[in-house]
Amino acid sequence: MRTRAKKGYYRMAQTALVLVYLVILAGAVVRMTGSGMGCPDWPKCFGYLIPPTEASELEWTRGREYQEGQVIIFKENLLLAREDFTARDRFDPANWEPYTKHDYAIFNAAHTWTEYINRLLGALSGLAILGMALFSLAWWPEKKGRVLFAWLTVIAIGFQAWLGATVVYSVLAPVRITLHMFMALVIVAMLTWIVFRDTAPNPTHRRDPFTFGLWGATVLLSLLQILMGSQVRQYVDEQADLLGEGAREFWLMDPATIFLVHRSFSIIVVLLHLWVGYRIYSRGLGYRLMWPVLTFVGLILLSGIAMNYLAFPFGSQPVHLVMAALLFGAQWYLWLQMRQANQTRISS
Repeated sequence: MRTRAKKGYYRMAQTALVLVYLVILAGAVVRMTGSGMGCPDWPKCFGYLIPPTEASELEWTRGREYQEGQVIIFKENLLLAREDFTARDRFDPANWEPYTKHDYAIFNAAHTWTEYINRLLGALSGLAILGMALFSLAWWPEKKGRVLFAWLTVIAIGFQAWLGATVVYSVLAPVRITLHMFMALVIVAMLTWIVFRDTAPNPTHRRDPFTFGLWGATVLLSLLQILMGSQVRQYVDEQADLLGEGAREFWLMDPATIFLVHRSFSIIVVLLHLWVGYRIYSRGLGYRLMWPVLTFVGLILLSGIAMNYLAFPFGSQPVHLVMAALLFGAQWYLWLQMRQANQTRISS
């Protein structure tokens, strides 16, 4: 029984990792399509577990039965039903109370369902992490730290869900969006470490302390670059709202400082990757994962160039973000491989 539970622990961890990446992909689509406020409340969507598909479902209708907490849009305001009731012939304000978290009250079916799918994937990833933590209890007699870390991951995904709610309540405040992205990468790192933890050392991996240290610095600087990119994305979104989709070539006519720093800093990040790649190849260190990492770097660079010089082609922004998230996961896994090789050689 315990053996089966331990296998379930790893399977749930792997499933959760895949789902977290799907959440990141869905989040990129949400931002690309401007669907961040598609569900103006949390955790429900317009007061429903399954959101409406037509605006008429959010209109006050005589004779309709309403449940406590159900949402309508009335005179460009969100209103919540105070209790269960059936609407009479005339609208009765006493049955309703205003939604006070913010004043956003627009329904767009495409935006709503795009955001809803993002939330649904987030909920599934949370359930997978909870399942992993429950399976981890089989390790308690021998490896209590493993169990505690699994439950720490549950706390992390819960905190991430709370952050998602604050992003909605703040009507997409830039700092909270960046923190939300950072926590997603933290959870990726935690799940990746869980998946990697019992991986047997690869005999082709060689120890090289300098390359290991250089790669650690590269990973940290890349993470900083990703977080700056989130702020750049917010600036671009603001320009898009100001100038309109038809003026993409003018979005960066007067770039913000964060954009200039992000663009220039990318040169340092690329050079660090090439330096580490050269050391791995020239010294025969055996870390084959470096080549997919360099591929991700190349795709990020190309999508960034496309956005800068080709007026943000459709899909370039989510590709840029998702590739950055995949890059971080691969970077972290490679760092774990290097760490394992150095520790194995030292202990031997």
